[in-house]
Amino acid sequence: MTKDNPGDKSAKDSHYATLRRAHRDGRRERGEIPTPQQDRRAKKGKDDWKAPQLQPDQVLLYGLHTVRAALDNPERQIIKLSVTQNALVRLEIGPVEALTFPVEMVSPQDLDKVLGPDAIHQGIMLETRPLPVRRLSALKDSPLILVLDQVTDPHNVGAIMRSAVAFNAGALITTMRHSPTESGVLAKSASGALEMIPYIQITNLADALEELHKLGFTSVGLDSEGPAPLEETLSGEKVALVLGAEGKGLRQKTRTTVSALARLDMPGAIKSLNVSNAAAIAMYATRNHLGRQ
Repeated sequence: MTKDNPGDKSAKDSHYATLRRAHRDGRRERGEIPTPQQDRRAKKGKDDWKAPQLQPDQVLLYGLHTVRAALDNPERQIIKLSVTQNALVRLEIGPVEALTFPVEMVSPQDLDKVLGPDAIHQGIMLETRPLPVRRLSALKDSPLILVLDQVTDPHNVGAIMRSAVAFNAGALITTMRHSPTESGVLAKSASGALEMIPYIQITNLADALEELHKLGFTSVGLDSEGPAPLEETLSGEKVALVLGAEGKGLRQKTRTTVSALARLDMPGAIKSLNVSNAAAIAMYATRNHLGRQ
């Protein structure tokens, strides 16, 4: 019986370690596992990362679905694509030489330095200009729109945006203050929906609701203390659903400006929902109402 050669064993261990690292890197780029914090082996850690200072006309998008949707959007003005070799293959955008924008090949760690250790970028980052500003007057042909009254969490707004696209809403309207601007976190949470629905930010919500009324919309504000269930409150052929922030709900000025207040009846012990879940349920009920008109 022969003994293992220590050199052969070392080479075999090194080979398997390389395979394991490649497997982990692949899962990391697909967003299945997060990028590990670098402070395990270095002095600088997660808390030392600082977000880059972006210009007002500069947006950083990341993630496979988000970037693919942005590249497919003819209204999106692209500055540069930063991508790993594996992610470029998965993006399926053809030869780099044929693209109309520059492409920079990077490592996952390069993107971590820009986007932060918590960003699930999947090896892709797209630098773009913000989408064109949309006006309320463009919504006159849409029977369903969604209005948010100071919902600040970009994850919630992104999830609402995704549901809005699923229910074919014509726009998502928010205030300029106390709501998220177009960003990578918002776009990632929306999983491509940011490119599919107008995201309109207005200065005064009460004035915007009055303008919507002139365009033929009935505005319904969701309130846990609403006088009647949503299904009994909906009316008209064009509906604007208005939702407030979790905890605070609708502001008083908004409550007095909407056409009606309504509640979501829930038979269980919990009587309130995450705002993105409430939005999805309300849009489902509204679509049923509009289908009967």
